[in-house]
Amino acid sequence: MKEDTIAAIATAVGVGGIGIVRVSGPEALGVGDRVFRARRGGKVSEQRTYTARYGRVVDPRTGEAIDEALALVMRAPASYTREDVVELHCHGGPVALRLALEAVLAAGARLAAPGEFTERAFLHGRIDLAQAEAVADIIRAQTDAGLAVARRQLEGRLSAAVRRVSEELLALAAQLEVGIDFPEDDIPELAPAELAKRLEGAARELERLLAGGRRGRVLREGLPTVIVGKPNVGKSSLLNALVGARRALVTEVPGTTRDVIEEVVDIRGVPVRLLDTAGIRETSDRVEKLGVAATKERLAEAALALFVLDAARGWEKEDEAIWSLCAGRSSLVLLNKMDVGGRLTPEEAQRHCPGAKVIPLSVKAGWGLEAVEEAIADLVYGGTAEMEHAGVSNIRHLEALEEARQNLREALAAVSGGLTLDVVSTLVRAARLELGKITGETADEALLERIFSDFCVGK
Repeated sequence: MKEDTIAAIATAVGVGGIGIVRVSGPEALGVGDRVFRARRGGKVSEQRTYTARYGRVVDPRTGEAIDEALALVMRAPASYTREDVVELHCHGGPVALRLALEAVLAAGARLAAPGEFTERAFLHGRIDLAQAEAVADIIRAQTDAGLAVARRQLEGRLSAAVRRVSEELLALAAQLEVGIDFPEDDIPELAPAELAKRLEGAARELERLLAGGRRGRVLREGLPTVIVGKPNVGKSSLLNALVGARRALVTEVPGTTRDVIEEVVDIRGVPVRLLDTAGIRETSDRVEKLGVAATKERLAEAALALFVLDAARGWEKEDEAIWSLCAGRSSLVLLNKMDVGGRLTPEEAQRHCPGAKVIPLSVKAGWGLEAVEEAIADLVYGGTAEMEHAGVSNIRHLEALEEARQNLREALAAVSGGLTLDVVSTLVRAARLELGKITGETADEALLERIFSDFCVGK
């Protein structure tokens, strides 16, 4: 357990109304005494928990005033870290905050590592590891729905579900090992049918959690969506309409978009990572060729393709080539420029793109966009987009659940194959070890360092 006192700026970099320097550890109150002078007298170490005093932050080496501030005190264990915590609420300018932090460090604290406050909350038992990771997810949430998934994890819903399975596996392993360790005692063994039933029940619960992870990963990380089509069919206009700003250059000259342009847009709670790409066609232009190559690369990595067609031009050889690249992934076919009318009807587009949803629209006239948004949301919430579901959103958790599920399936096979109980017991304990990695009960130092180093400093 770490026993020194740490400090960091807890608010975002930049200019704001308020900036916070957070101090946590056994000497937090003493550090507060050395750097804060209350206007009406009294020491920080004399403040009651959850109280604030107005005064000045001073340099402990010179006594020179740095800024006016509020000093908030949260005494252990009634704080985020379960240690004594002092927060200095200063003006939100970068210079004032830097000098206030330097004063705190000069008074005996050390600079906190990324995520160290949350790591201490975990080490002191205030939250488990899944809840700690949810803190980072809340900070990074891109949509209301993504925030809701992270909040449920912070509330401990995932941890509770994982612990229920883990406790059942612990009880099962204990029963198995009694029979293995004390064969001479007259202890009734678990009947194979009963053992299989309990293993099957635990495996099914893990499968339920895994199925519930598909949407959550999309809501956490975003849905990689590539806008593809031949040049000048309205791809950049579509991106701009969905984003609501002129991000890509829109022109009548084919081949204008030569780079891959990315924007994140909230579509009915789904953070959609929209990638507008260079139009795919045969070209002798070296720069444009590079853009087309990047398009094909991004398309291979995408979860969803928005294939834009030009109703006025009809189905062309280039469309055939692009559609062949979209095969095997979730795709929406967007029949643009329907206000102009022309040679390609929705029925004909459907014949060329079997299995895909065809949406007629006119980006220029502003109709059909709602149908596009609704179709994207349906793919995610309906579970057909090739991504991960709500409840479990972290790839590390999904991998641990999958590994535990596989161990239980192997244990079931061992039971049905008549293998010895110690083989079954080993597999049950291996499954429980994987579940412990989610809550932190079996996490090693290297795993903790990897997780918390991904946090921002000050959290």
